[in-house]
Amino acid sequence: MTGWETAVLTGGPADGLRVKVPDRPRVLQVTHPCQVEAGPDGVRVAGVYVYRRDYAVDSEPLRYGFDIASP
Repeated sequence: MTGWETAVLTGGPADGLRVKVPDRPRVLQVTHPCQVEAGPDGVRVAGVYVYRRDYAVDSEPLRYGFDIASP
């Protein structure tokens, strides 16, 4: 266990965002709410973006790059 560390996201919609991550996860998921024009009450929609850890970076800030190929 490595505890909480600073990481920076590179590329994609969250480019430059700095976050604290526990235990160096391999993947981070970023969501962004979308506006729903019509639908049942309580329905929410979010865009999902995946960032994968750059294993070449072994010290803070860790780096996570945008994975355009992920759904």
